[in-house]
Amino acid sequence: MLFLSIFAGAALALAVVGIYGITSYSVAQRTSEIGVRMAIGARRVDIMRMVLADGFASVLLGLTGGFLLSLVLTPLLAGLLFGVKPGNPANYVLIVAIVLLVSALASFLPAQRAMQIDPLTALRHE
Repeated sequence: MLFLSIFAGAALALAVVGIYGITSYSVAQRTSEIGVRMAIGARRVDIMRMVLADGFASVLLGLTGGFLLSLVLTPLLAGLLFGVKPGNPANYVLIVAIVLLVSALASFLPAQRAMQIDPLTALRHE
């Protein structure tokens, strides 16, 4: 169980780094678009919402796929679980909550950086 916990922590860390990297790259590529949006009146909250929505789109797709895959594979691993029912809803809720929280934290820094973009600088960048 210790090794499984270590691997789960490593997988969560890799997910955080991946989500941060993809969201940060997306913000860097869309700097001029964000600048134009801010120049025509988009509020900083709208920019943050846009960046967070982009980050959560892939996370929700991955959560859905992982949930469906776990429903298929859990009966195969039921013999390895001790003290926990294979279809325990509390486990699924806890895992989804952790992944959503971690992905929100990973997407927040690039979203905050996108909010700080100066429209004039972004338009001159092109």
